[in-house]
Amino acid sequence: MAIIITDECINCGACEPECPNTAIYEGADDWRYKDGTSLEGAVVLTNGTEVDADEAQEPVSDEIYYIVPDKCTECKGFHDEPQCAAVCPVDCCVPDEDIVETEEELLAKQRFMHPEG
Repeated sequence: MAIIITDECINCGACEPECPNTAIYEGADDWRYKDGTSLEGAVVLTNGTEVDADEAQEPVSDEIYYIVPDKCTECKGFHDEPQCAAVCPVDCCVPDEDIVETEEELLAKQRFMHPEG
């Protein structure tokens, strides 16, 4: 499952540089699939969705840091645990029970975004 940032977030920013997928953004910032990945141009995501990796996407939150679920792999393929949760001083980076993915799905997503690794 993906990780979410709850509204207890204090906007400290500790999580953002820790994400190996560049899936964490400051509130109100646009995001792109290509940010921190090997994706570019027209791509079909592992869930079958067609996107333009270069196109700016709407922020998930306007007020607090947020995690893009399509880019979150819970750090699988990079670390033993989600790094955002490990560094969060208020423990607001928690599993998103609405987005359940197996370890195999998370690793497939990681390989899709970072085929060179």
